[in-house]
Amino acid sequence: MLDANRVRVLVEVAHAGSIAAAAERMAFTPPALSQQLAKLERELGCALVERGRTGVRLTAAGQVLLEHGERMLGELRDAETAARAAAGESPRRLSVGAFASAGKVLVPNALAAFGRAHPHVRLALSDVEPPGGYGLVTSGDLDLLITHRYPGTSLPHVSGLHREQVLVDPLMLVLPEGHPAAGGAPRLTDLTEEEWICGAPGISNRVALDRAAEAEGVRLTVAYETRDYEVTLALIQSGVGIGLIPRTILRAAPATGWIAVPLSGAETAREVYVVHRKRPRGPVPEMVDLLRWSAQRALG
Repeated sequence: MLDANRVRVLVEVAHAGSIAAAAERMAFTPPALSQQLAKLERELGCALVERGRTGVRLTAAGQVLLEHGERMLGELRDAETAARAAAGESPRRLSVGAFASAGKVLVPNALAAFGRAHPHVRLALSDVEPPGGYGLVTSGDLDLLITHRYPGTSLPHVSGLHREQVLVDPLMLVLPEGHPAAGGAPRLTDLTEEEWICGAPGISNRVALDRAAEAEGVRLTVAYETRDYEVTLALIQSGVGIGLIPRTILRAAPATGWIAVPLSGAETAREVYVVHRKRPRGPVPEMVDLLRWSAQRALG
């Protein structure tokens, strides 16, 4: 039988992205973790990781063991929680992972309301950019994940997890104040001469823009690449380009120097989801309720 602690080492290394980062999280030295990985590979008779200058990459066998290991750790943490609950102990911690803009417009109000209702539960928030984070929920490192899907992208497969949509957030075409297209609902075919502000290739909002342009049969020029919507809006306010920004971000931004209009002829909304284990412990359902409430407030 495999050693559970060594399997945990593999899971931690995969989540951290390197042996050094995992060692810091587990309060071990990197050589000690490397030895544990080597012992696990000898037990299985195959390589589990490929080491490189920038970190480690799991082999096919390592990926399979990671998926089983995440479920194993999740079940062990569920067992511990259930045993403590049977002994009369209330949950002491709730860990949430969220992408950056959700952390700005959805999470603060929900965390504040939860903290007032549960002052003895310690809250933890981590930055997790989609499509990452699912394995952290499976292993129990996160109790709740807030993630998204943009048009043209797909959601990861979920196994043993529950995923629920809490928000459909329209992507608005944002233009500098006084722009000629500000008076209507233009199509991408009307905006081919513009300089766009968007994420780099492969980033979700860039994929959405590229797919929409492909569907319209046009080519757009992305002159400024940033995944930060606050930077995008600042550039638009300065008059250097245009972009697509979620409505919830715009509602929380100062309404000066820009105007937002619908973009016609394209699917333009991001979907926001919460993900948790199918048997969530005590405070998770209440936090989900608060996030639904916060999502409604964010849209107005």
